[in-house]
Amino acid sequence: MNRTCAMCPEPMPITARSHARTCSPRCRKALSRANKTSLPLELTTRDRWVRRSATKVPLTTGAMPASSTDPRTWGSYKDAVASSAGVGTGFVLSGVDDIVCIDLDHCLNPLTGRLEPWAAAVVRDAGATYVEVSPSGDGLHIWGRADVRQGRRIRRPDGTAVEIYGTGRYIAMTGRRHGSCPSILADLSAVVTKLTA
Repeated sequence: MNRTCAMCPEPMPITARSHARTCSPRCRKALSRANKTSLPLELTTRDRWVRRSATKVPLTTGAMPASSTDPRTWGSYKDAVASSAGVGTGFVLSGVDDIVCIDLDHCLNPLTGRLEPWAAAVVRDAGATYVEVSPSGDGLHIWGRADVRQGRRIRRPDGTAVEIYGTGRYIAMTGRRHGSCPSILADLSAVVTKLTA
């Protein structure tokens, strides 16, 4: 099993632990810095952030229940990352703009970073857009722009699923950029059309 560093293209040392993602302390620090600034401005400048519990329940920054349809329970990115409520952050998708998320379940090997061929095709079709690893470590969230007013869950023949959301939902965020994707949101209209055809 050949693994490569998540920061540079070098092979992982033979002595690296199975869960290690980087080849050296230098790369580990660089990856940490990159992850802190990897989110697109289109997301971090909107006051649609919540905290989330370990069971993915949305929370306010004050640890009260939040709602994906009530803007009074959302906050700024800065406040969300500063809060210690729950275990992480989430971004709320709202009908006020065209930001969407395509959620690919069980498509990524967390040890090797290798994508299932069907997921690699979706990521390739999405083009240069922000993609992050989901909290489970074996899925991806592809972020972009499209007109999606009704969420869809598409069950694949192998039991995996693709979900497409644009409003009335929140997505658990990790900030763990997949590969070398850019920190921008691309037009995903053609990908959404292809997936829902």
